[in-house]
Amino acid sequence: MTATTSKTTCPYCGVGCGVNFTLPSQVGGAVPPVSGDNSHPANFGRLCVKGSSLAQTIQSNDRLLSPMVEGHAVSWSEAIDTISSKIADVVKTHGPDAFAFYLSGQILTEDYYVANKLAKGFIGTANVDTNSRLCMASAVVGYKRAFGSDTVPCNYEDLELCDLLIMVGSNAAWTHPVLYQRIAAAKQRRPNMKVVVVDPRKTATCDIADLHLAINPGTDAAIFSFLLQHSVQAGILDSDFIADHTNGFKEALNQANESTPNLISTADFCGVSEQEVMILANWWSDTAKTVTFYSQGVNQSSSGVDKCNAIINCHLATGRIGKEGAGPFSITGQPNAMGGREVGGLANQLAAHMDFATPGAQDLVQRFWQAPNMATENGLKAVDLFQAIEEGKVKVVWIMSTNPMVSLPDTAQVRRALEKCELVIVSDCKAHTDTTAMADVLLPATGWSEKDGTVTNSERRISRQRGLLPAPGEAKHDWWAICEVAKTLGFRDAFAFRTPCEIFAEHAALSAFENNGKRDFDIGHFSSINKDEYENLVPVQWPVPKGRPEGTKRMFEDGRFFTPDSRARFIPVTPKKPVNAPTSEWPFVLNTGRVRDQWHTMTRTGDAALLTKHTDQPYVEIHPKDANQLGIEDKTLVRLTSPQGEALLKAKVSRAVSPGNVFTPIHWTQQFANASVVSNLIPSLVDPLSGQPESKHARIKLEAVTNISYGFIMSINPIMDLDCIYWCRIPSDIGYYYEVAWSKGESMSSLQSLLEKGKVSQEGAGEWLEYSHLKTQQIRLAHIEGKKLTSVVYLHNKPEPISTDWLLSKLIDRSLVSEQERMALLVGLPANIEDKGDIVCSCYQVGSKQINKAVAAGATSVEELGMQLKCGTNCGSCLPELKYFLPAITELSA
Repeated sequence: MTATTSKTTCPYCGVGCGVNFTLPSQVGGAVPPVSGDNSHPANFGRLCVKGSSLAQTIQSNDRLLSPMVEGHAVSWSEAIDTISSKIADVVKTHGPDAFAFYLSGQILTEDYYVANKLAKGFIGTANVDTNSRLCMASAVVGYKRAFGSDTVPCNYEDLELCDLLIMVGSNAAWTHPVLYQRIAAAKQRRPNMKVVVVDPRKTATCDIADLHLAINPGTDAAIFSFLLQHSVQAGILDSDFIADHTNGFKEALNQANESTPNLISTADFCGVSEQEVMILANWWSDTAKTVTFYSQGVNQSSSGVDKCNAIINCHLATGRIGKEGAGPFSITGQPNAMGGREVGGLANQLAAHMDFATPGAQDLVQRFWQAPNMATENGLKAVDLFQAIEEGKVKVVWIMSTNPMVSLPDTAQVRRALEKCELVIVSDCKAHTDTTAMADVLLPATGWSEKDGTVTNSERRISRQRGLLPAPGEAKHDWWAICEVAKTLGFRDAFAFRTPCEIFAEHAALSAFENNGKRDFDIGHFSSINKDEYENLVPVQWPVPKGRPEGTKRMFEDGRFFTPDSRARFIPVTPKKPVNAPTSEWPFVLNTGRVRDQWHTMTRTGDAALLTKHTDQPYVEIHPKDANQLGIEDKTLVRLTSPQGEALLKAKVSRAVSPGNVFTPIHWTQQFANASVVSNLIPSLVDPLSGQPESKHARIKLEAVTNISYGFIMSINPIMDLDCIYWCRIPSDIGYYYEVAWSKGESMSSLQSLLEKGKVSQEGAGEWLEYSHLKTQQIRLAHIEGKKLTSVVYLHNKPEPISTDWLLSKLIDRSLVSEQERMALLVGLPANIEDKGDIVCSCYQVGSKQINKAVAAGATSVEELGMQLKCGTNCGSCLPELKYFLPAITELSA
């Protein structure tokens, strides 16, 4: 069989990187490693380590392969009948709003389109929301208030062409690494380019920053309120643009003068020095080509919309929009968050970027669809939706390709809601997630490499995500499952789609229907697209109206906006701090975010052992001063408690956070750790306009977990029902690896129970090698059967920095254990094997000890480290960390 390489799109962040995918040489064979698509304008061939590891995530032992009803495998027809009859029953008895979809920025535009059409046009409910609500809803409302439409004005080139880049609430080095590397390369080419990072934490993104404003959490809007009134004083207003193309400047300026009247009050409100604010203000005044790049640190706030508009106000006032290298640029978190917005995948939207508040929009969509039961008002946004489920108002919910038991705030409330819901339908490619455990009906969905359709990235670029591999088992595309339910409900003609191409063509036709330039979203050029054209669709930025197949590089170049009078609107903004301030009982502020090599709730990335090497366990980042006061040592267990719940995490003592503030990543679920779901701690506070939760802020207290033993277990067999305070399963290429912590009073009895019940070995078979030290309370066990290693158990009085790579390799290769290796199993490493240390470069598995050795031998730059060890020479995500191994940087950061 001849290898065939096709182009597709990465399923992770909103950068939307192009990927080259080579089919396996034989049916069912291993998929070769993917590579970046040199022709794709989002990444030009570069991939981060998550994208580079996609081939490792395709074959999973946990695929959902058949429909399930109440835990029993059934046929698709039975599952469809179960769903359809229940929907019909509750709609007849309780009305259409008793049904809801909860969708995902992971599904394709075609999936989104038919879900939105079925609910809003044919069932008659607008209860269609998405996990994108948790990501960019505030940015959407900010754009709509200012421009009259949810229109991202910039493109990625603007990030390279600007002379001042202000990055607000974005750790792009970890969350959008390929885009960050484009920015870093631009700065290297043009050293005079200024980069400012506005973020409470010192993140990897600060590596290229000329200025880091470590503001108090949630105070971003004050910075831009000050810049607005400073723009007047500095004489940099674009008076002609304000007069000819905007409304409301005077009111917005008056509010800015009132809220941030001077430098002193602004700096005090934000918790930074006056000098730092003035440096930014001077750079703003002197630099016409400015892009403000903002993400979750702005959006995930109880005043996120106002923060967005404070940013946009500054760009409108200085005319820095619709021009090369200038504009307010919201970067989305998910691969198809924008595609969902295009088709109306939020509860307050209609299809084709219209909404219920737009005069005539509801009638227009209804006529185009010939919809019999058109929804007439906004539906329930994510947090409100799950509260309505708990209250019994929504009786059937269909959750698709998302994990709300982990991603939504206040996990306890989400659990109560799903437990009370009459029918919970979950479409997923995985059998076991925190959310599938709550399902009454499970539908096996296709995953990346099987899905076939389109996605839209953060710069409005539509790309194809191609179905290249056959679906395993009985997995089906999400659009197909929705259409089958729609047909059974009696709407056959409207959902008679046979291919995603047909759905895309209808979506495109609706975008152009009675548009004539009145609406921003118009891809009418594709309204008659055929199968071959769809298959060969190349990346293009919308709008793509008829007669303009090349698309649109940059918006608002003519100064015309999508408001009734074609003028942009200034919005008066009063900066606000987060709702829940710390108290004596809850003295710490919790910030949440992502780690470099994981994605969302690890449903996909958790299948790639390589991606756990950089960060293998959940953690809480604590300032040394706070750790010392609380008796918390690095890598020890910490209990975090909020009014909503608690979590157990390992401590990471670091000066990256300020005293009184802590940070923890969001990824770990109950599939990977028993007590580390961070959403347990987050309250259900939302922005009143966008409904986006304030997930970046919670008040908590910290407590050292004492009198415990630490250790790990490796086994070729899974270990069920681990009875300990804390466990974390760390994915490995073969076998099972668990970090554990037991109460000292229970550690020996629990360990004995594991051994006696054969949970870490075949009961009664083989031999145990043992080492123990009474003074240090160390116990190390290795089980050998037929001269092959089957399990290892280490138990220590405190966390021990032990390299586990060699031990895991002995499990993986199943080679015979030699006499010389028997003692090494209890030491952890043979004398002739190098201990790499903590992995820094995931692409080439280069560790901290290897880097320190190279530096000691004379390496003085990341380029020299790359030449010696290859670290930093592939995706570049580790470059900020590599610099901190170099002597000059180490001295500065001490």
